[in-house]
Order: sequence, then structure tokens, then C-alpha cells
Amino acid sequence: MADGASNNFDIVILGGGSGGYACALRAAQLGLTVVLIEKAKLGGTCLHMGCIPTKALLHSAEVADSARESDVFGVKATFEGIDMTKVNAFKDGVVNRLYKGLQGMIKGAGITVVEGEGKLVAKDTVEVNGARYTGKNVVLATGSYARTLPGLEIAGRVITSDEALGMSEVPNNVVIIGGSVIGVEFASVWKSFGAEVTIVEALPTLVPLEDPALSKQLERAFRKRKINFKAGTKFTGVEQTDSGVKVSLETGEILETELVLVAVGRGPNSSGLGYEEQGINVDRGWVTANERLATNVPGVFAVGDLVPGLQLAHRGFAHGIFVAEEIAGLNPMPVIDSGIPRVTYCEPEIASVGLTEAQARDKYGDVDTYEYNLGGNGKSQILQTAGLVKLVREKDGPIVGVHMIGSRFGEQVGEASLMVNWEAFPEDVAQFLHAHPTQNESLGEASMALAGKPLHAHA
Repeated sequence: MADGASNNFDIVILGGGSGGYACALRAAQLGLTVVLIEKAKLGGTCLHMGCIPTKALLHSAEVADSARESDVFGVKATFEGIDMTKVNAFKDGVVNRLYKGLQGMIKGAGITVVEGEGKLVAKDTVEVNGARYTGKNVVLATGSYARTLPGLEIAGRVITSDEALGMSEVPNNVVIIGGSVIGVEFASVWKSFGAEVTIVEALPTLVPLEDPALSKQLERAFRKRKINFKAGTKFTGVEQTDSGVKVSLETGEILETELVLVAVGRGPNSSGLGYEEQGINVDRGWVTANERLATNVPGVFAVGDLVPGLQLAHRGFAHGIFVAEEIAGLNPMPVIDSGIPRVTYCEPEIASVGLTEAQARDKYGDVDTYEYNLGGNGKSQILQTAGLVKLVREKDGPIVGVHMIGSRFGEQVGEASLMVNWEAFPEDVAQFLHAHPTQNESLGEASMALAGKPLHAHA
């Protein structure tokens, strides 16, 4: 803890989540003095209420499905049910190990940590628990919260992902309002755990921000898994009863369910923190920043979910590193959202980077695309997964978008990111060998086909 006589730092960081702690660690590496202020636990939403715990649940769900389907592979196993106490113990154990590791890294870097709710009280000063911390630079990294909609009060049997992560029982049936990342991930978990699930999505497709080829494939997979969904349908009301919840739809249909999960995205944590009072531009809660993550107030930066754009932990990491290097005078390359890999960890997994076909046509006019069906991929057949890899290239130019769906395909997004961000041509990728049999091979096969020399694919 800093004492009253030495509360001056090179950087004051408000928020210890992905963006905040990444900024702190990189700044310390560069020899800058840092104070990191966090009202809850270091690691923020991602570590404690988001990425890590949800993916732990999804792994438990995968194990449950493996037990159910073991006979297909000649293994005699039985599925007896879900023990949520042990599931939560597994989840919490993963989180706690990572949390201890993070605490150790922060301590080892010599970063001053202040626990408490901070408020910006001057352009260069944050107040916490009556003490003030002043910096040559201030980084706003206060993250996001689980959002709701008008007419959707979060209480009782109407919950957000925050409450869903602490549940001690599996619901018999659940309605999920929202069919984007959070909605489809929880739908996948609860279906694997044995619940009946219905997704209500106002836009025409599930995962509406993804390329339509992936949306279509996910909907096909969810139908096969008997996950119900109503796309292009809005809810008009939610009424809690003694026995459950009634969800009214614009079609006149009423869904009766045990539980409602509100999964309509996340909003920026900026209210009541002094931002606007200090002259910082805030638009509908979002802190506006330029491509170098500087706000309109000199010396004040904003990172992560607080800044409009993709809400991803690795975007926060990249933002934090960028700002630390910017303050240190290293002139780093800006973080561009279109180059950030995206993964949705439902079953099957969705992974993408770059532009969708429609976005590429808007930007470049004429484009070439190719869809490689995983039916031709040996490892995918062994894993018994359906799906595809879609490449989008500028006409006679580099690959500008990679879109994938299939079991475990999140692990393939690394090469996809290199392909897009290094502006690889299909011919470039096609010349490199991809090990056989791997799912990674599908990226090579798609590139070979788009380069005009398909092997295990149709031209």
C-alpha cells in the first residue's frame, strides 16, 4: 500500500481486470511506477465471472456429453448425472489457481495495489478510501457489467450470467433471452447438463455478428442437439409466478419456464466514477477514445470493455500493453478490432478473425470465398464433429477473413489470426505443411482449394 507521502506515480490505473493488470505489468517491465486500484479482485470479470469460470463449466459439459456418447466409440460408460457441488469446486479451483498466480506476478513486479472503489476526482488523481493517488498518466480500465433490458428486472428467477455461475442446481428448463456469445454458451452448458433450453433472439439468426455461414451451421447443430431457439422474435414481457416464469413473445406465444437467463450483452462501467465531471467524453456510458486509446483529456487513457468495440479479454490485454508502451514512448502499433480473433465456446465451437463476407464486399467490392467442409477432415471425423472453414479473400489478394465452426475449433484461431494479420495469400498458406491428421489441416486444405489446387476438397 502506498503511504500518504508517496502517492505520486507514473501511471494510476483504475480497474484491475484484463486491461488494467496487463497495463500495470507491462508498465512495470518498462520501469514505470504504477498504482493499480481495484474494488473487488484482481483479474476482474474475465477471471472471476466470465471467461475462465464459463469455460470450466463448458469443459464439465463436454465430459458429460462424452460419457453419454461413449458407446459410439466402443467405450462402456454410464452417465449418472451432474453434481453441481463438484462442478463448482472444479470451476472455483481453476479460478483460484489462476488468481494466486496473478497476485504473485503483480507482487513480483513491484506494483502498488490499492483495494477499494476509486473515483476520478481530478484529471490526474483517483481517490480511494479517502486517500488520493496522482499520476502523470491515468488509465481507465473499469470494465463492464451484465446488461439487462427495459421490462427485465433482475431478481428471483430472472438472472444474468453473474448469478448463473453460482447456481447450485441444474434447472429443469430455462429460457435464455439473447442468442449471441453468452446466450449460446450457457445454452450449450445447460443442455449438456440435462436441462431443456429455449433461446429467444430478436435478430434473425443466432450469433448474429458472425458470418451467416457459421450462424446457419450453429443453428443446424443446435437443432440436432434439441436446443430450441426462436430467432427473429422479441420478448414483450416477463412475469414471475410462484412456480416459475412466464415469458411473453411478440408472436403471442407464452413460454413457461423455471428460470430466465438474460444474456443481452454487457454495458460499460462508467457511472458514478467521476469521468464526466472531469471533462471526459462519455457516450451512452462508453468512454470514447481515439485509435491510440487516448481520451479527449490529455494524459487520460481508456482500455478494454470501457471502450466501444469487441468485448474480449484478449482485446483488454492488448489495450493495456499498448497504453503502457504508448506512455513509455515506444510508439506501438494500434490495436485494430477487425484483426482480433473471436471464439464462442459452445458445442460446436465458433472461431473467427477478420471480415465476414458481407463486410469484405462492402470494403473491397469483389471477393473470393471458399468453404471447406469438415467431412473431408480425418481428425474431425474421428471426433465426430460437423462444421466448416470459410476463407474470404480480396479478389486476387490476401485472406481478409477466416470463419470456422466445429468441436474444439477455438484452438485453430491462432493460425487464422496470423493469416489475416500478416495478410497472407492462399498460395502462401498452401505451401506450408499442416500435420495429418489434425483439425489444423482444414486451414491448409481450404487455402489450397482457394489457391486453385485442392486435395481433400472439391474445387
